[in-house]
Amino acid sequence: MGSVMGDLNSRRGQINEMTERSGMKLVKAFVPLAEMFSYATLLRSMSQGRASYTMTFDHYAEVPKNVEQLIVEGKKK
Repeated sequence: MGSVMGDLNSRRGQINEMTERSGMKLVKAFVPLAEMFSYATLLRSMSQGRASYTMTFDHYAEVPKNVEQLIVEGKKK
């Protein structure tokens, strides 16, 4: 569970809720879509194939300035 939480944080995720249901851990978090590519494979690897996830759109948000700068610099190249 700790490696999953750490990975979500490294992807600029905001953990909203952690609960337990039917013996399973449930984590609800907001994570930018751009950070979620290839997440399914990594999550299965971290959980030894036991974890799964669902993703639904929630809201738009302003990009942090440091990320904005990286995007702009990437477009200039």
